[in-house]
Amino acid sequence: MLLWQLGMALLAGLVFLAWGRREAVAAAAGALIVAVGTALMSARTFSGLGGGGIALAHLLTGMILKWIVVLGGLIMILVQYKLPPLAAITGLVAAYAVNLLAFRFKG
Repeated sequence: MLLWQLGMALLAGLVFLAWGRREAVAAAAGALIVAVGTALMSARTFSGLGGGGIALAHLLTGMILKWIVVLGGLIMILVQYKLPPLAAITGLVAAYAVNLLAFRFKG
């Protein structure tokens, strides 16, 4: 799934390149923060061995870490770097759409 999200970041950047360089960077960055969040959540969720309680705790902390990365990254894109919000949010939504498609066609 992570590779699909990285591919979507590249695709979003290429699509928004038609509107300009700043839009392309914003779209790619929006999708990239989702991919980074997914990678961190996966690393935290699948780290170590343990029982059900430990696995649940790892999953919850991984999800919290992912949302901190996604929201913090979006704030940085929009506030600190002042990149176009429509492109950034479109990239973010496109990367999350990969999740929905991956789970829909998994089996």
